[in-house]
Amino acid sequence: MNRKLSPSDNLIHQFDTVLRTLVPHAAQASRPYPATPEVNDEPLEEEERRHAAGLMRINHTGEVCAQALYQGQGLTAKLPDVRDQMEEAAREEIDHLAWCDERLDELHERPSLLNPLFYAASFGIGAVAGAVGDRVSLGFVAATEEQVGRHLEDHLVKLPAGDQRSRAVLRQMAIDEAHHAQLALEAGGARFPAPVKFGMRLMSKVMTSSVYRV
Repeated sequence: MNRKLSPSDNLIHQFDTVLRTLVPHAAQASRPYPATPEVNDEPLEEEERRHAAGLMRINHTGEVCAQALYQGQGLTAKLPDVRDQMEEAAREEIDHLAWCDERLDELHERPSLLNPLFYAASFGIGAVAGAVGDRVSLGFVAATEEQVGRHLEDHLVKLPAGDQRSRAVLRQMAIDEAHHAQLALEAGGARFPAPVKFGMRLMSKVMTSSVYRV
């Protein structure tokens, strides 16, 4: 059973989460990096390297947003078991954040400079979703994870043919995201209607188009 945190301890915990999310190389994965030493890239042209880095930068920012969403939802979720599920999912997403950060470093690139803005926006959305109700909050998790899964599948196709290390990272992330979506639905999450999902896709498009290079 998790020990209930005092208000001051909880504030420190939340601040630590922000730092681990936004400070490069601060996130530490609990699972091994999927791109093991045995996974080797073919030589990448400079344009291919930049393209791969742009896609991984998008995925990194997506994980920043996921951390903020889960953090916001965890603060306002009404049922303890739902809060625990949000916190557990956020811990697993930390692996993705660390893996994307490591892959960007291998590609000699940095995360997006816009991450703090997207973190703040996603935190607010998550807090509102959690305050509306746990069923909506869990449904938002499911819809978000399904959308992330589609992005990952799309990026697996768009990556340069020789970039096997990025592919190894994204494949494992896709497996995890599908699992999170299924858990959220099984826990009672609402299935969002098509217009809501369309709006979420439009918001996601703003993120992906802005952080590819910035």
